[in-house]
Amino acid sequence: MEAVPYKDSTHSTPLEAVESGVAKTSVSTAFTEISEQTQQLLQKQQQKPSESLQYEMGNDSEKFEEEENHPPDSEWLTSIKKKLEQAREDDALCSRKTVCIFRVPHSLREGDKKAYFPQLVSLGPYHRGQRRLRQMDRHKWRALHHVLERTSKDVELYLQAVRELEERARGCYEGSITLSSSEFVQMMVLDGCFVIELLQGAAKGFENLGYSSDDPVFAKRGSIHSIQRDMIMLENQLPLFVLDRLLGLQLGDPDQEGEVAKLIPRFFDALMPTDVPTDESFPAYESTILGPGPSSLHCLDVFRRSLLRKRPQDLSSRKPQRLSRFTNLGEYFTSPPPVFVKRRQQLIHCVTELREAGVKFKRRKTDNFWDINFKNGILQIPKLLIHYGTKALFLNLIAFEQCHPDGGNKITSYVVFMDNLINSHQDVAYLHYCGIIEHWLGSDAEVADLFNHLCQEVVFDRSTSYLSSLSSNVNGYYYKKWNAWRASLKHNYFSNPWAFISLVAAFILLLLTFLQTFYGVYAYYNPR
Repeated sequence: MEAVPYKDSTHSTPLEAVESGVAKTSVSTAFTEISEQTQQLLQKQQQKPSESLQYEMGNDSEKFEEEENHPPDSEWLTSIKKKLEQAREDDALCSRKTVCIFRVPHSLREGDKKAYFPQLVSLGPYHRGQRRLRQMDRHKWRALHHVLERTSKDVELYLQAVRELEERARGCYEGSITLSSSEFVQMMVLDGCFVIELLQGAAKGFENLGYSSDDPVFAKRGSIHSIQRDMIMLENQLPLFVLDRLLGLQLGDPDQEGEVAKLIPRFFDALMPTDVPTDESFPAYESTILGPGPSSLHCLDVFRRSLLRKRPQDLSSRKPQRLSRFTNLGEYFTSPPPVFVKRRQQLIHCVTELREAGVKFKRRKTDNFWDINFKNGILQIPKLLIHYGTKALFLNLIAFEQCHPDGGNKITSYVVFMDNLINSHQDVAYLHYCGIIEHWLGSDAEVADLFNHLCQEVVFDRSTSYLSSLSSNVNGYYYKKWNAWRASLKHNYFSNPWAFISLVAAFILLLLTFLQTFYGVYAYYNPR
């Protein structure tokens, strides 16, 4: 066997050394290249997120510039167009002159929400379908059933007649009505026949219409008073021409314009703020309200006109005095008051202050509660009846005058005037003593609180009030010092007989003292 020679690396041949050096160099070079590639790869990976972020930001900026230059039809743009379209429709609705049944503004509702919301029956679309009012719906169907049986006519005749008035009836309500045509017509027929049954029952008797004497709704006793209260609310009204058409179909004569208006004041007789029955003064109402002029709008409007059926002579020929910022208050009043314009535009001072200035109060014998007169220091005010329905009545009448452009402000003027007169229960007590106020409330303080809260959020221009001239005369009398001194003398020394006797005794004593002094001086200069 041939022996293999041992090779020591330290004693290698020159060729072997060269080969081994080349091998080592290639390995180290390869390792160096791998490490450099690894470092470059890591650097690229570290730089990659920032580069991608810059790339994405660059794309976003390009997209933003593109959207700015060319805005797409996006969702927000579509919503803006829808809102503008809705604004156009709302503007068309607000510009309608046929609107006469309004929603009560939120500023007025804050005072007493129950005074504007029906508690038993809903009429019209505003409160239709509310849970607490659904119980009365079955009685509405009963009323329609009685009408159809009594007239021997088909319900389609009523539906068709009201369908012809649908567009006109929709135009009477503020805002858009979302009910379909069939639902709206059914509501008008159902609610209208219900109202007509109530009005005819109050005039002719419910038993003559086929109802029993113990009917829970259609009877003189029962829930009729609550229904009356709901029917004077501004949001709970039906157009009067719809009621006229339904009554005409029952009577067999479609032309019955004005017949429903004749029944309304008698139905609301219990809510009248006067002690004169409506039946006795109704001819005056019929001659002045139902004569030439604009036709009535709904039940609340007819009842308001019945309250204002007469106008004093001084109002028909004289326009209300208007104040401007150039008016000389010294000329407007006999002597100018220290504070004239307040946040709640005060028409007149309270009863207590006017009494101190010598103004006397007297009941005026007339059934027109708003017909106030002032002459020779005597303020004559007709009698006013106040009951638990007076607050809701005045609030809805004021709301109607505030919303309707042609509603006037006579009721508002009267309420503001009485609000200024009454500041405390002492004022109410004195007016009650004079026979001007009669109330069925718990105390005089409740009456004062009622008037002090009726016009809290009411927009009222003092210069357009029909009581503006009268208030000016009263204020002129109030600011005369002589009237206040005379009233103070009468109150302090002539209010009771003992004070008068004391005054006479003091006068006699003063006279005797003067005579004694005179004769003493006379005797000194002219001795006997």
